[in-house]
Amino acid sequence: MIEPAGESLHVHANGLRHRVLRYGSQGPDVVVLPGITSPALTVEFLALALADRYRVLVPDLRGRGGTDVASPGEYTLRHYSDDVRGLVAELGLARPSVIGHSLGARIAAAYSVRSGGEHDRLVLVDPPLSGPGRAPYPTSRAGFEAQLLAAYRGTTAEEVRAHYPNWPVEQLRVRAQELATCDRTAVFETHDGFHREDFFRHWRSVRPPALLIRGAQSPVVTEDGARELAAANPDVPIVSVDGAGHMVPWDNWPGFRAVLLAHLLDPSTSALP
Repeated sequence: MIEPAGESLHVHANGLRHRVLRYGSQGPDVVVLPGITSPALTVEFLALALADRYRVLVPDLRGRGGTDVASPGEYTLRHYSDDVRGLVAELGLARPSVIGHSLGARIAAAYSVRSGGEHDRLVLVDPPLSGPGRAPYPTSRAGFEAQLLAAYRGTTAEEVRAHYPNWPVEQLRVRAQELATCDRTAVFETHDGFHREDFFRHWRSVRPPALLIRGAQSPVVTEDGARELAAANPDVPIVSVDGAGHMVPWDNWPGFRAVLLAHLLDPSTSALP
């Protein structure tokens, strides 16, 4: 059993009991929001890399990890972003920076806009652009169901490697363990939301200091998608990380880390690597 290196907290917010992993004891606060099937422990490597200079908090999203399962119909961007706002308040965080990957990036954008910018720097990593009238999210519902069924049965790192062939074995082991904590309804309703909810509605209102990071080979934020994002909100820079697909921090950690730290340490930087 892989246990978190961070401190495990339980916080009541927005009607649910949430588990939050906390890393570091000093510096500005950073909240990291994971993806659709990525409980908090799966991004611990990122949190640990920042913990020498930041206090990093990573919640299990509703219906995942150690956070309560919500009622059907309560997996919308409104519910997720209200969770973040409630956790920020309950944890006493003062204008934290927010990093979100995939679903977490959609949540971070919604939180930023719906809270009126109650945060410091914002980092959106490869957010799904699917929505009404758009191409579907590349992973189908059936694809997620197959992964979940394998996890509930008891998947292995080697089975997970079929989906993520270039990942370090440590990350494969964590994902094999944690995927089984993801509730089917949470995943399926969120996947439906990728197609029903319009990310661009929030994206157009995101304001600096903010940054969007995409994988140069991502099927989620393609080159055409990046151009559309830039046209819809030219105030927020978009940086592509070479050698990375949708799972940018996992696919090319050194490249992602360089871009991330450039933004966190100097939000006025316009010429990022």
